[in-house]
Amino acid sequence: MKKVKIVGVPEHFNLPWHMAIEEGAFEERGIDLQWKDIPEGTGKMCQMLMDNETDLAIILTEGIVKSITEGNPVKIIQEYIATPLQWGIHVGAKSNFKSIPDLENATAAISRFGSGSHLMAYVNAQNQGWNTEHLEFKVINNLKGAVEALTKGEADYFMWEHFTTKPLVDKGVFRRLDDCPTPWPCFVIAGTDSFLAEHKGILDHILEVINGYTSEFKQIPSIDRTLANRYGQRLVDIQEWLSLTRWSQERLDPQILNLVQETLLDPALIKKKLNPEEILASFDK
Repeated sequence: MKKVKIVGVPEHFNLPWHMAIEEGAFEERGIDLQWKDIPEGTGKMCQMLMDNETDLAIILTEGIVKSITEGNPVKIIQEYIATPLQWGIHVGAKSNFKSIPDLENATAAISRFGSGSHLMAYVNAQNQGWNTEHLEFKVINNLKGAVEALTKGEADYFMWEHFTTKPLVDKGVFRRLDDCPTPWPCFVIAGTDSFLAEHKGILDHILEVINGYTSEFKQIPSIDRTLANRYGQRLVDIQEWLSLTRWSQERLDPQILNLVQETLLDPALIKKKLNPEEILASFDK
């Protein structure tokens, strides 16, 4: 049995992985796939890949692209979610901020630098025409830290996936001012160069299993109820999320990489632009 370590956020996007593990689909291929939830998100997962604490990650496209341009020995294997992520822009329930323009000189809570919440604050600022050099940040590690920071007024707003934070909006902990969708497919499967070089056969089996699960995921009877119960969501919210979300079994389009890098170059979040073959895993050999 070959042990493979994989990480991802504890969110509804990743249920296909958990179902495949729980149903023994990887064990049937001789693979002990060990999943670990990373509530801190993409910045933490980039560091884990760098430190060889994991072999694979289900990770935000913009975050892993930035990390690879900075020298992280990792490649993007394929798309995982082909549709944009809906980033809710949240303030504390008692905040005086009423609209997105009010946030121009406010402090954004972020899980860590290089995370999606950090990078998308720049995308939102670009969308609004703000001077990105004036952005201010407070590191809060995870969603729990964001609740504390916004409630205490230690940060002013927080960007996180719309449906994951919706229970907090419904409870009156956060107010959502608007959404900021990613301009690209939001999640990819990434792996360390060392794992990809040494275990191509194992990876082929993993992809065959997960792509089978994701291609049929929406057709599973009562999958909306399963998701709602497992992730503490209202059924109507999960149904809306499912209607907006499409899993992918395809390689990432090099043009998407160009869009991501151009977007990150503008506020100097990355220092250089790489060729697609320096970011995408090659399966030709």
